[in-house]
Amino acid sequence: MLETITNLLALGGPVVAILMGLSVFALALVIVKLIQFHRERVGSHGRARDALNAWTKRERARAIGLAEAHPSAVSAAVATAMRLASRRDIAPAVIEQEVARTAQQRLHDLQRGFRALDAIAQIAPLLGLFGTVLGMIEAFRQLQVAGNAVDPSLLAGGIWVALLTTAAGLAVAMPTQLVLTWLETRVENERVAIETMASAVITDSLTRPLGSDEHVAVHAQRPQPHGDVYAH
Repeated sequence: MLETITNLLALGGPVVAILMGLSVFALALVIVKLIQFHRERVGSHGRARDALNAWTKRERARAIGLAEAHPSAVSAAVATAMRLASRRDIAPAVIEQEVARTAQQRLHDLQRGFRALDAIAQIAPLLGLFGTVLGMIEAFRQLQVAGNAVDPSLLAGGIWVALLTTAAGLAVAMPTQLVLTWLETRVENERVAIETMASAVITDSLTRPLGSDEHVAVHAQRPQPHGDVYAH
């Protein structure tokens, strides 16, 4: 494998070397994102659904505990909605704003690095084409130097070497774009799940307000922090 890489670098020149460096960086970034997605349980909505079911059954303290115990962005947003909805002095609009703020921060962390992957997917084919143009220029220059003693194999060899950089650029760009699209789809699914479940919590609280005993039980389960959002 090392010999093959060395031969490619020798044939393709600095453009292929740059493309290989970009491919290594893209692979490392994808591995980091996969580890992050696994650690934050992206796509795992079962615990949030369990918390929502407990909330609709008026088991409010248990629902908040279930949501807070899970590390996913969906569970964090649902837990925020539940904690604020358990307070009678907070308007639904304020709850939505706080949930949106929490969700935006978590989703922004999940999307970190996406622009770098997108840039690699876009620039890799252009770098490959640039290398091909440089290779074709060199091939035709050699033909000019050869004069009347033109060897067809010389032109053919120069062309395939030039096209090597285009193939390398596409080989880097295509899988990078596919992985980026998959990651973006996972994040978008998280966004939809957050909006759906948080809205369900708020709607349930409006249609079936907490009873006095239940309201006290929820607050006894977890002390509420004081912040600007509660001033509303």
